[in-house]
Amino acid sequence: MTRRLNSLRNVVVMFILLPLLLLVGAVVALGLQEFQTQMEDRMQDDIELVARAIRLPVSTAIVEQDVAAVQESLDSLFQIDEVFGVYVYDARGELVATSGPPSPSLRHRGEAQAISETGTLGAFDEHRGREVFSFFLPLADHAGRIVGLLQVTRDVSPFRAYVSQLRWQGAVLTGAVTVLFLALVLVGYHRAVGRHVERLTGVMHDIGEGVRGVRAPEAGPAELRHVAATMNGMLERREASEAALEAQRAEQRALEEKLRHSEKLAAIGQLAAGVAHELGTPLGIIAGRAQRAARRLAEDDPARKEMQELRAETERVETIVRQLLDFARRNPLQRRSVNLDELVRELVDRVRGRGHCPDVQFRLEGAPLQVEADRLRLGQALENLIENGGQAARSRVRITWGVEHGQVEVTVADDGPAAGGGIDPETAERLFEPFFTTKPAGKGTGLGLAVAQVAMEDHGGSIALDRSDPGETRFVIRFPRAADATGSAVRDGGDGTLPEAGA
Repeated sequence: MTRRLNSLRNVVVMFILLPLLLLVGAVVALGLQEFQTQMEDRMQDDIELVARAIRLPVSTAIVEQDVAAVQESLDSLFQIDEVFGVYVYDARGELVATSGPPSPSLRHRGEAQAISETGTLGAFDEHRGREVFSFFLPLADHAGRIVGLLQVTRDVSPFRAYVSQLRWQGAVLTGAVTVLFLALVLVGYHRAVGRHVERLTGVMHDIGEGVRGVRAPEAGPAELRHVAATMNGMLERREASEAALEAQRAEQRALEEKLRHSEKLAAIGQLAAGVAHELGTPLGIIAGRAQRAARRLAEDDPARKEMQELRAETERVETIVRQLLDFARRNPLQRRSVNLDELVRELVDRVRGRGHCPDVQFRLEGAPLQVEADRLRLGQALENLIENGGQAARSRVRITWGVEHGQVEVTVADDGPAAGGGIDPETAERLFEPFFTTKPAGKGTGLGLAVAQVAMEDHGGSIALDRSDPGETRFVIRFPRAADATGSAVRDGGDGTLPEAGA
């Protein structure tokens, strides 16, 4: 309730409109009062002029005691519309002549004598329900002696009725003006201020409720537009600050996750290094003795075949140990100029030589490209990707390389049964975890992609699974490219495609 009483609309009405209307009413009342006063003064002046006009002939007639002449003068004066009655008294206060109704003012001769001695006099009186004004003028002879008294009376009731009518009309007009002003102020307030304030209030309510993206309408008077613009600027700054804060939080979460991942990899690396170190020497001894024992046995001896199988399993364990060492090794990179296309072809030949994918065709697409990298670490990453692609492919592995946006980009894609969308999101998130593998037991260690990821991170690059093509499973590695050692630019086919190189 207090807030409604203190609203801007009520303040405008109480402190602007109401004083203005009171001022208008006071001005109207004072104007009518001044009009009445001036009209009464003018009326009195008119009666006085009329009385003075017949003063001399009436005075002469009284001195000569010519009552007929006095009556004639009075009758001529009574014919004037403004005159209500005319009366003449002698020096003793006795009524000498009259024209009109009985005198409304004088009741006995003592009053006439008193007025004659005091001089002119004007007085208001009431006669039979009518208000009249009487002007008294002493009559004197040539010697200046008072010989009588002249009274001229005028009916002022019509004038007072006219003034009352003006007052009533003024009151009605003032009331109408008050209602009109009130309506104009209320409508004008709503159109010019109220509706815009309501919109601003609605926006503030939405902001309080947590609604995002709201803006105050910049409409209405300049002050309200300024308030709306200031509010919108505040909202934009707040949203920008919240977005920046959310970005910082997301970055912090990513850094924390990366730190946890790095700590996890470091712990696994230390464990892997310790295990590999402890297994390396016993495995070497077992492999050497199995090989010597196999040589001593005859070709058709069943024990020789057992020794050969033992040797094969020992080599498999040695491969796992080597991968553990590769994963744990985080020595500083030995960067030098590397011919990327030659390295890829060498790695493809090495994978083919193992005989794991005899029916798979390797398709190489790329131009000669010199990069600065650690040849051993880069080779480890690429070899693991190529070997995984060869083992997963149905018939084809496609390897492309080139420069995109200032970075070297190498893609290894296979057409295996899990191509593209065949890898579910949960598996895709865990592909680079150490010891996670989708291969059957005994067919993989789950370290190949982890080793590749560590190698790329050490080169300042990255490795990612690209699932955009449903017909292929793509692994893409990116790392910064140094200056071309041969001084030649990377060649392309003119239309943005790299020339094909078969292997």
